[in-house]
Amino acid sequence: MSDDYRTEEDSLGEMQVPADAYWGAQTQRAVENFPISNETFDRRFIRALGIVKKGAAQANRELGLVPEDKADAIIEAAEEVIEGEHDDQFPVDIFQTGSGTSSNMNANEVISNRATEIYGGEIGSREIHPNDHVNYGQSSNDVIPTAMHVASLEAVVNDVEPALEKLRDALADKEEEFHDVVKTGRTHLQDATPIRLGQEFSGYRTQVEKGLVRVENSKEHLSELALGGTAVGTGLNTHPDFPELAAEYISEASGVEFREADNHFEAEAAHDAMNEAHGALRVVAGSLNKIANDLRLLASGPRNGLNEVVQPENQPGSSIMPGKINPVVAEAVNQVHKQVVGNDAAVAAGAAEGQIDLNLYKPVLANNFLQSARLIANASDVFAEKFIDKLEADREECEEQVEQSMALATALNPTIGYDKASEVAKEALKKGKTIREVVVEKGYLTEEEADEVVDPEKMTERVILTGDD
Repeated sequence: MSDDYRTEEDSLGEMQVPADAYWGAQTQRAVENFPISNETFDRRFIRALGIVKKGAAQANRELGLVPEDKADAIIEAAEEVIEGEHDDQFPVDIFQTGSGTSSNMNANEVISNRATEIYGGEIGSREIHPNDHVNYGQSSNDVIPTAMHVASLEAVVNDVEPALEKLRDALADKEEEFHDVVKTGRTHLQDATPIRLGQEFSGYRTQVEKGLVRVENSKEHLSELALGGTAVGTGLNTHPDFPELAAEYISEASGVEFREADNHFEAEAAHDAMNEAHGALRVVAGSLNKIANDLRLLASGPRNGLNEVVQPENQPGSSIMPGKINPVVAEAVNQVHKQVVGNDAAVAAGAAEGQIDLNLYKPVLANNFLQSARLIANASDVFAEKFIDKLEADREECEEQVEQSMALATALNPTIGYDKASEVAKEALKKGKTIREVVVEKGYLTEEEADEVVDPEKMTERVILTGDD
């Protein structure tokens, strides 16, 4: 054996492990068994594993199930994992055993060896054992879904919600700023009745607000923890008080409220909560996609498009066309939506495929959820800061376009009737004149009446009509 390696062992025998690694034999086997994607769990999930192991050790110490001095060392080692000091010690591929056992044992071995070191022992000696101490009263089947919920809910609370709130506020600011800008509405991508640019932004702001509500509604089920169910949900080898006590410690460490699962059999065999919560993320991503697409259209131009809003000049848009500026941030948001939709398909499929007493798609469920949460949070933050905040209205263009709109004829309906209004609209289009000009020329209204009736600003508000109007 080279000096670069040490020997560790598990129930299958001895394994050579890098001398400077805190992981042990089972992790090494997983590294060699699953060279599939070269993608490992992210910071959020590793942190969650540390939180779960710390909470379990605290509960076991309080219940007298693990000696206090050894529990203390486990807790200290787990805290280092929580803080990110050992992220390079989690090399297991996402695509591994469906229960995530390899990642659970990776955490057990890293914390065991580091705790042993803290305890004054030699790495690999198992003075603090990965199974008998670090994993006491636990199973991969309840640890991994617990870590999934901890990581996912932390991502929602600490990343997704603040970013969406920032985007909502940015849209609300533009809603107010653009309230006095009257422009042409568009349905079917054709001219429609006038609308305020601020009213369009109120729709975008409301989409994000409702997205926040959707995400909030999914948090209740994510707050349930499978920990304490052990292998199949019966809680074999676990103290009756362990699940509730561990959940309290996990809540304390994470700053997010968690509780024992309503039913441990459901919590291990199905992952409907992950599916539900990711569904909310998918809807949010769709809202962001719609907003980004709309703003790309409204900013199209600058001379041969709609040109109603002026987009920020974030970077040169073309390697061949000088002076071209593209809506690059909005396009990035569009691409995030496509990735989240793909992730949602994987989450939906994985969540629906549990067999009997265990869902075996835990790693891919966790990874896809956390990627979606990270993408939505980052995209929302960048969208607000680098695009929405910097948008301006082309007020002159909006005014000119709305004056030329054929849809202004809609305001004539209550006064001269639909048929005559349609006649005016067709003639205005044919002759290149405005609705106001034609309705006066045809003698249907006086100039004063036309100015009163064909008023784009008034058309953006609800008017109460009576039979005498």
